[in-house]
Amino acid sequence: MPSFDVVSELDLMEVENAFNQARKEIAQRFDFKGTSTELERDKDGHVVVKANSDGRAEAALGVLMEKFAKRGVPLEGLDPQKIEPAAGGHVRQLVKLKRGLKSEDAKKIVALVKERGLKVQAAIQGEAVRITGKKKDDLQACMQAIRGASLGIPLQFQNFRE
Repeated sequence: MPSFDVVSELDLMEVENAFNQARKEIAQRFDFKGTSTELERDKDGHVVVKANSDGRAEAALGVLMEKFAKRGVPLEGLDPQKIEPAAGGHVRQLVKLKRGLKSEDAKKIVALVKERGLKVQAAIQGEAVRITGKKKDDLQACMQAIRGASLGIPLQFQNFRE
């Protein structure tokens, strides 16, 4: 029986490349000179933006998002948190990377598939949703329906089997 999995993952190599490019650009750009603006990675792999003002932090986040977009990393995979005050009159902002399909999002995908009335079955399996059906055309129609719905998370289709 044909099937495929719906998952939400980020290409971690492209994330790392985009992060390094953004760090280089911030270090070289004239408007960031002498502002102690920098990007760091924390132990969980999330990005931390540090700057001496809110405006600089927002500009650094803009550079980071631009590099992510150029590298093909979906911006829905970023979850910028509020800008918080830090030591020495500086500010910091945590940018979480969304990895894995949360149970609420998986339930939305299952409900979307059932709502369309396609002849497929959707089952939540950990951090993925497995879609099975008798015909490959039904599965492709299901993929189009999922792509068309804006769920606010990056989705990929894997393990297509016939």
